[in-house]
Amino acid sequence: MNLKDNGSTGTSVLDGPWQLDRIVSELRAVRSQWRGAQQRTREFGAREFPSRDALRDIADALCGALFPMRLGPSDLHQESEDFYVGYTLDAALVSLLRQVQLELRYNARHSPDASNGVDAQARAIVESFALSLPDLRRLLDTDVLAAFQGDPAARSVDEVLLCYPGVLAIIHHRLAHRLYSLGVPLVARIIAEAAHSITGIDIHPGARIGAGFFIDHGTGVVIGETAVIGERVRLYQAVTLGAKRFPTDVEGTLQKGLPRHPLVEDDVVIYAGATILGRVTIGRGSIIGGNVWLTRSVPPGSNVTQASSLHEQGADGSPKG
Repeated sequence: MNLKDNGSTGTSVLDGPWQLDRIVSELRAVRSQWRGAQQRTREFGAREFPSRDALRDIADALCGALFPMRLGPSDLHQESEDFYVGYTLDAALVSLLRQVQLELRYNARHSPDASNGVDAQARAIVESFALSLPDLRRLLDTDVLAAFQGDPAARSVDEVLLCYPGVLAIIHHRLAHRLYSLGVPLVARIIAEAAHSITGIDIHPGARIGAGFFIDHGTGVVIGETAVIGERVRLYQAVTLGAKRFPTDVEGTLQKGLPRHPLVEDDVVIYAGATILGRVTIGRGSIIGGNVWLTRSVPPGSNVTQASSLHEQGADGSPKG
């Protein structure tokens, strides 16, 4: 195929048997219609949104900077650790600053006055994020240790860090949650979804998770935005901490941001396939058995099995009596 110039737009398209001139033109019309409906006036302006590819690279670089001898480059030596960490962080934070600026400018699109302070706000966010990295590393050490101590198949903390999808997911979550808390939820969500696509573990960056968190096996775990998880909690694969219902306003529009996911207190274990829905509390030290469907709070020290859950709930999941 040959490239030929399209004089109407100044762009080039592939010349071939696919009627590309027509397709490109029709796609441009569809984009224009969408942008008009979304009140976006810049037809051929610069990129407006954070980049998934850039944020995946940033997350990978941050993982390497946090755990250089295990998640960093294969040829790294300990005597070069500090240089590698400093160089990697500088590049990653400069790139992150650009992504944060894009989100803040996107948010300010309908408020021209708000755009005046975007660059200063973005820099403050990234500086705060950078300064929190040592504390994030300390917190992640508790997660790695929890995985090692909680799995008899784990032979070392290094194996856990290198191999366990739950650990990879929680590293990304700790990074994403910090950014979410600093006011860039889109950047945070993209980082979280990068881990989701790799591990099959879906943790919303808004979820608050205490120290010593361990997800064993992990595939199919879902943790919602407003979930709050205490310390030393262990989840197995296919656990869902979700919402039971979605309130709407008088016009039928979903009300967003309301607390709607479970509160899981310290030292709780939730086994494979359990589904816990709604703003319920799982009391400290409780054990929730496999495949349990739970829509009610349970007191500390509870042991809920599938049989007891079915006995105590009606067919619609509501408590009997």
